[in-house]
Amino acid sequence: MSAAMSLAAIVLTWNEEENLPACLESLRGWVPTIVVVDSGSTDRTREIAVEHGAHVLEHPFESHTRQWQWALEYAALDAEWILGLDADQAVTPELRASIEQLFSRRDPRLQSRHGFFLNRRQIFRGRWIRHGGYYPKYLLKLFRRDAVRFDPTDLMDHHFHVDGPVEPLDGDLIERNRKEDVISFWLTKHVRYAELLAQEERLRGDASATGAQPDLFGSPDQRVAWMKRRWYTLPRYWRAGAYFLYRYVFRLGFLDGKEGFVFHALQAFWLRLIVDVNLDELERDVRSRH
Repeated sequence: MSAAMSLAAIVLTWNEEENLPACLESLRGWVPTIVVVDSGSTDRTREIAVEHGAHVLEHPFESHTRQWQWALEYAALDAEWILGLDADQAVTPELRASIEQLFSRRDPRLQSRHGFFLNRRQIFRGRWIRHGGYYPKYLLKLFRRDAVRFDPTDLMDHHFHVDGPVEPLDGDLIERNRKEDVISFWLTKHVRYAELLAQEERLRGDASATGAQPDLFGSPDQRVAWMKRRWYTLPRYWRAGAYFLYRYVFRLGFLDGKEGFVFHALQAFWLRLIVDVNLDELERDVRSRH
């Protein structure tokens, strides 16, 4: 790959010694600049980053969106294009080849596109969740630095948005959080996620995410925004069961065996059910103050 290629990878971390090696190893030797933005890890995260040739910056964590905004402002300042990854994500050889081809030949798409969608391959407790609507799943992860923007109502997670032309690339981005192999970690983590998702829904009301205009036939992000708008209108508590039926039965999640059942049941009856409980508690608190 050309040394003149203006690409940098940025990875956010906090206590990611179990996940970071696979992520950085998948980038080694072909991404010119790798920056790890750490938010106060107490394990070997920073040492692992240095061992893999990454530059390490530290910044206190407030939210994923604010952390990314800070990272894009202060990290890899000379890069025109950013590959924005989580520590539990790794580039497959096929995806690497697609990105290398894109940049080594100075592909015209680098001038005409503002971003590229990567196909996420979700791994849960060692099993590829291939069904249930989880694959293919396209995420905007490669983007022009000067074109990206964020949705200020994203509280639980982050999404990169661009207004210009986009397209998908061949190859998969593997997402496997090895810490979630211990189920108690997954449960504790998603209790917090449920709180944040409830706050998001209260903040957005009946509106979709401001980062993408809802369109069932648009980009992957626009389709997600369309579905979220409909989700917010469904009756609470009932929608958790409907979610499970949709994912596990109608989208064939049962084909992923035991892990598929556990994954979709937890997504529905732990995460999304607790979101509804949190929404009721938030509204009760609002009523009590009036």
